[in-house]
Amino acid sequence: MRQPAVADRFYPGSAEALALAVKELLPAKSTSEKLKGLAVVSPHAGYVYSGALAAETFSSVVVPETVIILGPNHRGQGAPVALGTTSWNMPLGDVPIDREVADLILSHSPQIKVDEMAHRYEHSLEVQVPFLQKLQERLCIVPLVISHISYPLCEEVANALAWAIRQSGKEILIVASSDMSHYESRRSAEKKDRLALQCIERLDPYDLYHTVRDHRITMCGVIPVVIALLAAKACGASKYHLIGYTDSGFVSGDTDQVVGYAGIVID
Repeated sequence: MRQPAVADRFYPGSAEALALAVKELLPAKSTSEKLKGLAVVSPHAGYVYSGALAAETFSSVVVPETVIILGPNHRGQGAPVALGTTSWNMPLGDVPIDREVADLILSHSPQIKVDEMAHRYEHSLEVQVPFLQKLQERLCIVPLVISHISYPLCEEVANALAWAIRQSGKEILIVASSDMSHYESRRSAEKKDRLALQCIERLDPYDLYHTVRDHRITMCGVIPVVIALLAAKACGASKYHLIGYTDSGFVSGDTDQVVGYAGIVID
């Protein structure tokens, strides 16, 4: 099983402490207040910095039993598009892989490889899982860690996800894990992140890909977000909801070197 890589660093490592932390972060929302949600963009910093926004974002949607989680490859290990098929041993309990959906995805694109190495130390997917576990006790995941790839390959991966979702007949949520600008002044980060958020608001993955590149926006999960947008649109998404935007300076007090965080729902 995949073991936790950042327990006791990004989030509490004991089951009791983590359950309490997640419970305190999750706002109470009735089912009638929730969005259907085809895709979610959620930050992946330590819970002290971005946990409240991640929790608010996830609580805004109905979390189904199967969640496809896309995260950036921070360490550069493994295949460019790496799908994990090993169950996850998490502090709040084991999380199985939805092998039916995973196999459908793998059958549709030869560029998507089974590769556990890319997942072993990657934190971007792991920090999302406790929130999903709390909101869906029958949770299964399909985890993909993705390097910086070309836009045509983003389209190929997204087509595989959308096809697998349709073929499975299941309600499936796509989660794209990403922080926004890194280690810039609050003023600079907000200016650059606004450009990226405007592309997401227009549901324009092509412009997002090129805007982040051309303006050198250090949005680490731009590729997962591009793929999530493409796949969600292929499944009928047409609306954008900005749940919130914040940065690390509101916790650290340092506004000269912030990391930006956005919570978004696409439905």
